[in-house]
Amino acid sequence: MLKNKNLYLLSLGVALGGIVGVSSTVFAQAQTHADTENAAQVSDALPLEDLKAFTEIFGRIKQDYVEPVSDKKLLEDAIRGMLSGLDPHSAYLVADEFQELKEGTTGQFGGLGIEVSMENGFVKVVSPIDDTPAQRAGIKAGDLIIRLDDKPVKGMSLADAVKNMRGAAGSKVLLTVVREGLDTPLKISIIRDVIKTKSVKSKLLDKNYGYVRISSFQSATGDNLKEGLASLKKENGGNLSGLVLDLRNNPGGVLNAAVEVSDAFMRNGLIVYTKGRIANSEMRFNAAPDDLIDEAPMVVLINAGSASASEIVAGALQDSKRAIIMGEKSFGKGSVQTILPTSNGSAVKLTTARYYTPSGRSIQAEGIEPDIALAQMKLEALEKSDFKPVKEADLSNHLQNAKEKAAAQTEAENKEKAVAETKDYALNEALNLLKGISIIKK
Repeated sequence: MLKNKNLYLLSLGVALGGIVGVSSTVFAQAQTHADTENAAQVSDALPLEDLKAFTEIFGRIKQDYVEPVSDKKLLEDAIRGMLSGLDPHSAYLVADEFQELKEGTTGQFGGLGIEVSMENGFVKVVSPIDDTPAQRAGIKAGDLIIRLDDKPVKGMSLADAVKNMRGAAGSKVLLTVVREGLDTPLKISIIRDVIKTKSVKSKLLDKNYGYVRISSFQSATGDNLKEGLASLKKENGGNLSGLVLDLRNNPGGVLNAAVEVSDAFMRNGLIVYTKGRIANSEMRFNAAPDDLIDEAPMVVLINAGSASASEIVAGALQDSKRAIIMGEKSFGKGSVQTILPTSNGSAVKLTTARYYTPSGRSIQAEGIEPDIALAQMKLEALEKSDFKPVKEADLSNHLQNAKEKAAAQTEAENKEKAVAETKDYALNEALNLLKGISIIKK
């Protein structure tokens, strides 16, 4: 179905510790800036006065700045400023950063394991990646990083902050973090590691009800999802009666993977389309006639950390009435970035299009509204009490029930234990909803 040979990425920024950055991105083949089609659309003459001012300032810096500055640095910084002034996701990637971005799609990279963006001069955590040093150390989505070791983040570019967070596996970095609801900053020490992420995890929540967690969209995510669903069916001894797809704190990744995941649950219809100024920025992706769980009911969990490719999946399944979306409003990353390699081994990441859900919704700065909104809550079992309510079975000379009750009692105890162990309010609400749908269908 995916005939385009370019590699498409969707996520939230630049690479952090090798992580795919924050933007919907397209790897395109190298092209000159004198693109004929683009030139035809630009009618304004060259701003000679502005170019003159640029050369004057360039000369002043070279002549008067307190320390010598190389032409290479000045020109590179000028390019960075030109792109960063467009929007939060356009950027200039030097050769190392470009390589990190490409490596991030494979699911193996070095660093801390967090997706980041820049907000008000500070590094904002979009989401920690599952099973990484950052997650284990307690970093949370929404944290603002204000210091890296003894260096203030204010004044750093996002690329420079990322460089400071990267390092050899086994080395340590101290993050000073501001977290909403806390009066004082947190100091969190993290030991860097080689990050190897498995983007798809699956398990049975209960008999006939499966759970799939996608932590990011990598090049192998579509295949891993198929393997996970096959494993669930085998463990269950047959088809599922319902599935929870967990996209919470999923920052995005490869667009092709988002399309494959959506297609796995849709028999037909449009999945996503993009629109931009140039012709090759317009794409449409449609579902093939198959559904890997045979149209079993689905609940998709999202939150404020669900971005980009996650929003494509949630939007496609919501618009096609294929799944119920539950949780919080998503991040709202609805633009596409094209990666344009340059002749010096670097690349330009340029916003070239917006993407739209099948019904024509642009998610940019809006996000996906859940069908069922849930606040962030923690589920815990009540402390055991010696008091037990009196039931019919406790009354003297009550009539006996011929049915065996041991099995029912054991099942109830197991369910109570499972709920207590999960402590995931949203997940339990999703499971209860699926069970309710199954009862009505029967």
